[in-house]
Amino acid sequence: MKIELYDYDVYPKVVRGDRESRITVRPLGSHVAFERGVSYAIRILKASESDPELFPERSGRHELSVSPDENGDLVFSVTLLGEGEHHVTLYLDAERRRRVRFSLFSVFPDLADRVPLRGDLHIHTCRSDGRESPEIVCANYRGHGYDFLAITDHHRYYPSLEVIEFYRGVTDLTLVPGEEVHLPLNPAHYVNFGGTFSVNALVTPTKNAEKAGDSVAYRSFDGKAPETVTREAFIREMCERAKEIPLEHESERLAYAVTEWIYERVKEGGGLAIFPHPYWITNGRSIPDEYTCFLLENHPFDAFEVLGGEHYFQHNGYQTSLYYEMRAKGIDLPIVGSTDSHGSTEHNRDATLASTIVFARSNTREDLISAVKEKYSVAVDTISAEYRLVGDYRLVRYASFLLENYFPLHDLACRAEGYYLKQYAVGDPMAKGVLDAMRGQISAMQRKYFNLDL
Repeated sequence: MKIELYDYDVYPKVVRGDRESRITVRPLGSHVAFERGVSYAIRILKASESDPELFPERSGRHELSVSPDENGDLVFSVTLLGEGEHHVTLYLDAERRRRVRFSLFSVFPDLADRVPLRGDLHIHTCRSDGRESPEIVCANYRGHGYDFLAITDHHRYYPSLEVIEFYRGVTDLTLVPGEEVHLPLNPAHYVNFGGTFSVNALVTPTKNAEKAGDSVAYRSFDGKAPETVTREAFIREMCERAKEIPLEHESERLAYAVTEWIYERVKEGGGLAIFPHPYWITNGRSIPDEYTCFLLENHPFDAFEVLGGEHYFQHNGYQTSLYYEMRAKGIDLPIVGSTDSHGSTEHNRDATLASTIVFARSNTREDLISAVKEKYSVAVDTISAEYRLVGDYRLVRYASFLLENYFPLHDLACRAEGYYLKQYAVGDPMAKGVLDAMRGQISAMQRKYFNLDL
């Protein structure tokens, strides 16, 4: 975390562009207190407009002089030009001895009613091939700074329902139903994020039934689900559908028919259909390159998992290159980044390798899904110490600002809550009271740091 975040609380950090905003700079401790009666020079430069000594005709620059108020804060009003990052430098005196520099960000109206939320749409637990139980996984990922997540165990939807019920009324972490879908004839994996019923459970026999047979309570979020079909009937239907698909190889025609069928069911349940990790290596690529391109060109899904799952470059590196190549061809896919985690602690080196920042109107299942579909998301690569971002350049610049100036503070608050969520999960009688006191802390931070139309 940058030293200025330890020493000064600056708020709001994000404001509407081309509209006057009131900014407060509060020193955090006597060692950085502003001197009473002293006037501090403030210079504001829009980062994209460059150095005024080199390009003097450019705009987006302000010169102010401010003295501490009765609380010892520096408070000033400014209208930031357009959209982008603005560097704010405080000088101690007329000789321009720099005291501190921090950043603000201004946004256009379409982002002014959206809040940045970080999360994961593809996580496994010990209910399939992961390490920890669902309630521990969720606690640990809140501790990693997540605002939302879905448990998406292989073949199983019920673990996501279990953990939603377990933490109901306990945390502001948004838990979304989900599953990784595996159906006959289709070797490609598929993620159902937020669908109101299990797609796995529609074809019997199903591993989701290990919880309570075919009870709709364990395969539906709202008590409603389509009728199931037998494996034999499903295969017959897919064989018929495959006859109409313009692919050379029968295995790919059959796989694509299943993929389309899954997509239709996820849409029926109001979920976000995600195509994950085509460059995962098993015996060669998990699916052929030409078939991957066919899927992206025809996109029987809502979002492409451009990051996640593995550390090697041929995975995320190839997927990122393919995403940008498709954009150059006019195929602009919504994207997400996820861990595909099978362990939620630092003992799994993939535990925090990727995530998604979603700019949503609220932290609800419906608004998260809508925001991704509307392409208000950025995939975050944190494999190495220096993050990488994938997505639209405009949103990437905003997300970069947030990762350096907002999320470090956000994550400190989440870390404490994650600890007590785990204590709650293992039966600590004090944990619930602490968690009750923490409810609303992230919403309060959003109201403080985002002077928008939230």
